[in-house]
Amino acid sequence: MGNVNSKQILKSDLVTDFGAEVTVNNVWQEYPRPQLRRSPESWKTLNGLWNFSIYRSSAAISPPLPVTPPKIPDDVVKLVVGNDTTCVTWGKILVPFPIESRLSRVQVALEPSDALVYERSFTLPVRLASEFDPGNPGAPKRAILHFEAVDYHAHVWVNQQPVGTHAGGNTRFSFDITSALLASKSKDPFAPTTEHQLVVKVYDKTGGYQLRGKQTLKTGGIYYTRASGIWQSVWIEALPERYIESLQITTDIYSGTISVGTNMAGGAPNSGRNEERTLEILNEDKPLNPAFIAVSGGEQGLISVKVENPKLWSPSSPFLYELRLTIVDQATGSAIDTVATYTALRKIGKSIDKKGNLQFKLNHDSIFHWGPLDQGWWPDGLLTPPSEAAMRADLAFIKHAGFNMVRKHIKVEPAAWYYECDRLGLLVWQDQVSGGPGPTWTHLAQFPQDKTWPEEDHEQWMRELDEMMAQLSHFPCIAVWTVFNEAWGQHRTLEATNHVLQKDSTRLVNSASGGNFFMIGDIADQHSYPAPSFPADARFKPFIKVVGEFGGHAYRTIGHIYDPNNSKNWGYGRIAPTIGEYTIQVQTSIKQLGELKRRQGIAGGVYTQLTDVEIEVNGILTYDRKRSKIDADDLRHLAERYLYNDVDEGTFECRKSLKEA
Repeated sequence: MGNVNSKQILKSDLVTDFGAEVTVNNVWQEYPRPQLRRSPESWKTLNGLWNFSIYRSSAAISPPLPVTPPKIPDDVVKLVVGNDTTCVTWGKILVPFPIESRLSRVQVALEPSDALVYERSFTLPVRLASEFDPGNPGAPKRAILHFEAVDYHAHVWVNQQPVGTHAGGNTRFSFDITSALLASKSKDPFAPTTEHQLVVKVYDKTGGYQLRGKQTLKTGGIYYTRASGIWQSVWIEALPERYIESLQITTDIYSGTISVGTNMAGGAPNSGRNEERTLEILNEDKPLNPAFIAVSGGEQGLISVKVENPKLWSPSSPFLYELRLTIVDQATGSAIDTVATYTALRKIGKSIDKKGNLQFKLNHDSIFHWGPLDQGWWPDGLLTPPSEAAMRADLAFIKHAGFNMVRKHIKVEPAAWYYECDRLGLLVWQDQVSGGPGPTWTHLAQFPQDKTWPEEDHEQWMRELDEMMAQLSHFPCIAVWTVFNEAWGQHRTLEATNHVLQKDSTRLVNSASGGNFFMIGDIADQHSYPAPSFPADARFKPFIKVVGEFGGHAYRTIGHIYDPNNSKNWGYGRIAPTIGEYTIQVQTSIKQLGELKRRQGIAGGVYTQLTDVEIEVNGILTYDRKRSKIDADDLRHLAERYLYNDVDEGTFECRKSLKEA
C-alpha cells in the first residue's frame, strides 16, 4: 500500500476471534437480504479485495508530493476526481470494512475533504449470464447493483457510465445497471466471462449536520473512530424485466391473517393488470394452506392468508411463518418473479397496571422490557462486524443472559442482525442515527428547547429517517422507534415524532431517549448514571416510563483493553478495582431498577452497555468479546429475581461470577 502524508489513527492490537478468521475468500458471504430471498444463482457478492485511492486537493498539500501512479486507471481518475487533485494513498482494501478499520487492511483516516475512490471488475451472476432470454417473461433481464451502506456521499459508475448517487451513511440503496452493462467493450456484455468495471467515489465529512452517530474526527470519551466509505455488503442481483421490489406485510393476531402487499418495478405501464399473485405458507419449504388471488390493475396487489390456530411470536416463543410469493403472467401462465420471505404474528401495544401505570404489552400480556445498550462497535471492524457469525454470537449472549430486548444505539445494522433477533425472540428499540448540533440538554424538565436547523439539513435528516424505517419495517422484532437520543441533533421534535407516529402505528415511539421531553410519543425516558432513577412527577402518567440508560459500571480487564496505555479509560462512577466489586455494582443497579418497577411502575430498563468500546471499559463483555465480566447465568438469575418476578427481599449472590473472581 502506498501511503504518503496520510493522517494515522490508533492501531490497537485488540482483535476478536471472528476477526482473526476473516480472509479474502470468506468475508461476508451470506445472502444480505433475508426478508426478500431469491435463488442462490440470482445473486453474487462483490465483497472482497478492491483497488482504492484517496485523492486530496493539490492546493491543500504542502510540500508537493512525488507523483506515483495509483492502481486505478488514469481514464477513471480523470472521470471521477478531475485534474486538480493528488493521490495521497492507494492500494488494496477489503470490502466491506471501513477504511479506518484494521480488517480493511488499510487503517488510515479519511479527511473531510478527501475523495475515496474504489475500483474493481466483476462478472455477472450465474442466472443473468446463463439464462438471459428476451422472450421469456421470467428470465432475467435486469441487473441491480446493491449497496447495503456507504458512509456518506456515494457516486457510482459502471463501465464509466454514471449510474447514480446516494447521500446517507446508514441505509441501503440500489441502482439498475443494465444499460451500463451494454457499454462494455465486449461484444457479448452478458457472457459469464465478460468483465465490467465498477467505480465508487465517496466523500465523508464526519461533521456538520451529517448523521454519523458516535463517529468523530477526534476520538475520546463517548466518541469513537470514524468509519468511512463502504461498510456493509455490496452485491449484484439478476432480475426479470418486471420484478418484486419490496413487500409490506401486516398481521392480525386475532383473526390469524397475514396480508402481503407488493411493490413491483420494471415492465410496461399497467402491466400489473395481467398478473396474478400466489401466497403460500411454508413448512420446511413445502406449501401449507395455499391461497390465490387475481389482481386487476395497480402496482400494489394485496393478498391474504388466514392461519388456523395461529402461533404468536414472543421472546419465550419466537415462532416465524415462512412465506413464498409468486407473480404469474396470466397470458402465458409463466412465473414472472418468486420470492421467499417470513413474518410473525405479534402485536405491540400498551396496558395499564393495577396502580394506573402504563406498561408495554406484547400480544395479550404486559411485558417488562429489559435489555442492554448495544452500540455495535468492534475493535477490528469498527462499525462493521467481522462476520455474520460475530453478530449472531453477540445476540446469543444477550439472549442467554436473560435479556428480552436490545436497544440498538444510533446505528443501523445489516439485515441479518434483525433477522437473528426475530429468530431468537429479542425485542428491539431502534434509534435513528444522530448528528448535527443540538439544544441545551434539559432531560425531562419542563419547557424543553429544540435546536434550529437549516431547512436543507432537516430535509436530509427526514429522508434518512424514512429510509431507515422503510428498510427495517419488515422485522417483527422492532417494538420501539427512538427519534432522538438525549439532545443530540434534537430539532423539530414535535414534527419529527408526529411523522413517525403517523408513519407506523404498529409500534411505539420514543421521541427522545433521555433527551429534552416535549410530552409527545408513547414513552417518557430517563437516563441516569450509574444508579437508575426516574422523577416522581404526575406529568408522566400518560406515558410508559422507562430508564433508557443506566449502569455503565466499569472494570479494566487486563489484556483485553483497546488502548491500555490511555489514562482516560473510563466508566460511569468508580472503576471497580476487582471483578467482585464490579459484580456487586451491577447487581445493586439491577436490584434498584426492580425497586423502581414496583414503586413507580417503571416499564423497562436499558443497561449500559453490552461491550467495552474503545476507551470505555463499562461493558459486560470486553471489546474483543473474549471475556464476560459477569456470568450470563448470573445476569439471567438477577433479571428473573428482580425484574421479571418482583422479588424484593434478600440479596442474590452471583455465584458463578464471584467464584471466578
